[in-house]
Amino acid sequence: MATRAALAADGDAVRRPNVVLFLVDDMGWMDSTPYGSQYYETPNIQRLARQSMRFTDAYALPLCSPTRASILTGQYSSRHGVTSATGHLAPQPSDFEFLPATAPANQPLRMPISRNYLEPSQYTLAEALRDAGYRTGHFGKWHLGVSEPHWPERQGFDVAFHCEPSAGPPGAYFSPYGVQPPGSPAERGRKHVTGTITDGPDGEYITDRLTDEALEFINANKDGPFFLNLWHYGVHGPWGHKSAYTAAFAKRQDPTGRQGNPIMASMLRSIDESLGRVMDKLEQLRLEDDTILIFYSDNGGNVHSNVPDDPKTSRGAAARSEMMKDWRKWAGDRPPTNNAPLREGKGRIYEGGQRVPLIVRWPGRIEANSTSNAVVGPIDLYPTILEAVGVQPSAEQTIDGESMLGVWRQQATLQREAYFTWFPHLIPAVSVRQGPWKLIRRFQPHPQYPEVRELYNLDDDIGETENLAEQKPDKVRELDGLIDVFVKRTGALYPQPNPAYKPASGTTTPGDRDPAWGLVPRSCSAKLAGGVLRIEADGRSPFLGTAQVRHDGPVVLRLRIRAAAGGTGRVTWKESRQDDFPDDQSVEFAVPAGNEWNELSVRIPIRSSPGIVRLYLPAEAGPVELQRIAYFTADTEKPIRGWDFSNAD
Repeated sequence: MATRAALAADGDAVRRPNVVLFLVDDMGWMDSTPYGSQYYETPNIQRLARQSMRFTDAYALPLCSPTRASILTGQYSSRHGVTSATGHLAPQPSDFEFLPATAPANQPLRMPISRNYLEPSQYTLAEALRDAGYRTGHFGKWHLGVSEPHWPERQGFDVAFHCEPSAGPPGAYFSPYGVQPPGSPAERGRKHVTGTITDGPDGEYITDRLTDEALEFINANKDGPFFLNLWHYGVHGPWGHKSAYTAAFAKRQDPTGRQGNPIMASMLRSIDESLGRVMDKLEQLRLEDDTILIFYSDNGGNVHSNVPDDPKTSRGAAARSEMMKDWRKWAGDRPPTNNAPLREGKGRIYEGGQRVPLIVRWPGRIEANSTSNAVVGPIDLYPTILEAVGVQPSAEQTIDGESMLGVWRQQATLQREAYFTWFPHLIPAVSVRQGPWKLIRRFQPHPQYPEVRELYNLDDDIGETENLAEQKPDKVRELDGLIDVFVKRTGALYPQPNPAYKPASGTTTPGDRDPAWGLVPRSCSAKLAGGVLRIEADGRSPFLGTAQVRHDGPVVLRLRIRAAAGGTGRVTWKESRQDDFPDDQSVEFAVPAGNEWNELSVRIPIRSSPGIVRLYLPAEAGPVELQRIAYFTADTEKPIRGWDFSNAD
């Protein structure tokens, strides 16, 4: 195997750089001070950023296992096949069909199934470095195979400190971890977790323990070169945290009003301390100048867990668990974090789900306190690291990524035409990023996302609030063509018609299933319950947007609304021929304070057919409830589009 990776002729035969890959689980783009958080305290991440290049447009996959597989292979998830967070499930048999021949009768498409393990035939980054003389160590979450043939020890790591299954940490973050030695039989009534993690003193925190083990690995291999894969369990569920840290953050508020979860702040503080200890150890051993240090996250921040309507934790035993009691004590009904201004979060193909922090330090080669807007992702780490340390990639390993070394040195730009994210799960879609443009292609309409093409200019609209697909059909066709080439080139298992599909009797529309279909909340949550749509702000200037007010000329908006705090509402619009929302296309209206329902009418002097109408509500002052929203023609009072929530459950 050693012949598969050879030192380049110009490699440094005296001292090849060490590589430290510090990976955080579920850390969002906005979850540190270098990226704009005013609530979380991350002084060591800030310290690293001052010594490094910080990437503003770095991507991961929307879930963790695909990102991890792409790091180790240099391949898009459509090629390596690990497309969802399934690395904790039993491996499929060798004859398994990852695109089934049929699907349930209520599904119009046959959808691809994620591989539950990293294929052993892959020649991983760890194997390439090991075969070139590096000492390799993995510490922490793996999530790329639950059985021993798929463990990190079989994928190029000389040393591995981990346990499986590993969707989350052992022991809910605290020792005793309950990990059994490899090969141990399962015991009735006991969760079967095996691996090399051993118990520490009672109450030891797994983030600290992983750091201890990593520092021992650095010390033992200080004469190098070494590759340290420190893949933390934090800040993933079940959200174990140090209560003293949490109590301190509970007394603070985020001046932006966006973030404010003291549990997440506590966990990020522990992650930050781990990074600081690694940096201190490298400095103590005088290795910082000879080490490439990469700080990265595996997917966007989690904005869906533990809220009142989270199906995993809102009912039954889960809702009564000690973890949820602790969550409600400290965090109330908050989700783990808030990714604003990015849209949505983990598990979604919007920017909040796949744009992540990436900070790289290599003293003398990378300019300190520099920034890059290069569009990069996990596929690029494999070829970049090999080029940086002077190792030629194996001809047997297909690599989709491109070396970032020229970007690091600010001597060159990336040459690829576009960057892709393949995610055929949850809300299945594929996206392409080319320059400022991002196209999302959904495989089929969804009640919450009825448009199968969404086009955004991220330079102007990082929050993905305005779909430009109808306005720019030529750009959609251009980017769609790139997706078609990508699918063919990487061998993606594309969804196919289901021969067993039987449509339900009768005709239904997305609106039949979702009374709020067609309304898009921004900077707020919109929850249906008890015959009302309840709007709660989670950012500034909350509004409900819609593209379904289709009428040439003035319209009248009628609302049945109540708001205890009252305030001023506003309607803005941009017509289909306009690229933005002109300042003079805005109408304000008063919302009386109190608990009584109010019938309001607002005349909107639209001149031609609107592309987007935004209904701004005074929800920053307190919740706003709506029973009805309806748009009519101003001259004839003919209904255009309405939403009646009075019968919603």
